Amino acid sequence: MTMAPVKRPTLKRAVNPMPANVRAALLQRGLMDAYKARPPYQQNDYLGWIARAKLEATRQKRLDQMLDELAGGTKYMNMAWSGGRK
Repeated sequence: MTMAPVKRPTLKRAVNPMPANVRAALLQRGLMDAYKARPPYQQNDYLGWIARAKLEATRQKRLDQMLDELAGGTKYMNMAWSGGRK
């Protein structure tokens, strides 16, 4: 009997949980696959960045920015992103 390989976390920092509203927004806009295609550090950074906002308006603005960047595919945190190493 062969055991499945254990998937080890690749992040060295604390993992941020995905809030229900972020999950809902990703699913509603059809961007969950684009989100999951990003490297784990980017996924985690987006979630932490959104969660650290003190005001709801700021959290929403950051969520909207993340969604726009995922839809466009060429930006990460308002910086040019080439899609990583090929």
